Amino acid sequence: MKIGSDIASVQYLRAVAAISVLCFHASETYGLGFKVGAAGVDIFFVISGFIMWITTDGKPIGPRKFMFRRLARIVPLYWIATTVTFAAIMLRPQFFFDTDSSLGNLIGSLFFVPVIKDDALHPVVEQGWTLSYEMFFYLIFSVSLLLPELRRFSFLMAALVIAVLAHYLLPFGYVSVFTQPVILEFATGIVIGRLWNQGFRLPFGVAIGLVFAGILLLAIDPLPHFDRAVRWGVPATLLLSGAVFAERQRGVPKLALLHFLGDASYSIYVWHVLTGIMVTALLLRVGIPHAAQPVLIVLGSLAFAIICYLFIERPILRKMRPARPQPA
Repeated sequence: MKIGSDIASVQYLRAVAAISVLCFHASETYGLGFKVGAAGVDIFFVISGFIMWITTDGKPIGPRKFMFRRLARIVPLYWIATTVTFAAIMLRPQFFFDTDSSLGNLIGSLFFVPVIKDDALHPVVEQGWTLSYEMFFYLIFSVSLLLPELRRFSFLMAALVIAVLAHYLLPFGYVSVFTQPVILEFATGIVIGRLWNQGFRLPFGVAIGLVFAGILLLAIDPLPHFDRAVRWGVPATLLLSGAVFAERQRGVPKLALLHFLGDASYSIYVWHVLTGIMVTALLLRVGIPHAAQPVLIVLGSLAFAIICYLFIERPILRKMRPARPQPA
């Protein structure tokens, strides 16, 4: 059975999601209106629910082991990126707009509870707010691992729904922020993962239809005033479900570049704002025309983020990987 990064369509969607968010931030700087790029976050959330379920369902993984794996995967790179970004803010504060550079926010960011402003999280690494939601989800998921296997799914669905109800019943502080409806996107990913592990199949035409429906909903954005859990969570769910079940039916082409970018997607996501600022500073210094800057910023920040993957994230992952027992 394919799991995790062995599912090519998931890898491709990771790459698309990370690059979409990168393009969104570049577009935002220049007022180009590529708001749909922010939906890359929602694709990541749905994928996260999917991966957490298929990699733990039916396996002897307890809460401690699960959380250690998640922390080992997320924390080292994020702490490095946060520390480097904080140092950059201290050296060149004029390049960072509206970032809380207090010591308190640095510490809060490192532990996924950054400052709240305008009912949103504002960590030192701007896009790192999503990792705070990931950690909240991991805590809920780790609790589910204490339960008998048959009850885990029901517990997760109930816990995430109850958490969203708390958003409306306790509308203040971190409780309100961490329980926003966007966390239901993790639930849809879990549902897809459960169906996947049960061997569920969709006719290829139906699966491809779901993919196109997701793309169409993102392209026309018919519900701009709805919460993102509906506006972008529904298309993200359609994209992932259609992609994985289409792959189950007929497979997908082997695209080495997209697979590599999927591997690098976490680095692309974590580093792209800082690398984008670096590239922007370089372009301004050499006098690149304004019209050419957005494309060069996207390409340059992507290149720098890939370098960070190759020389920072990948070595960390190798060191964190448990050693294989040597044959006697």
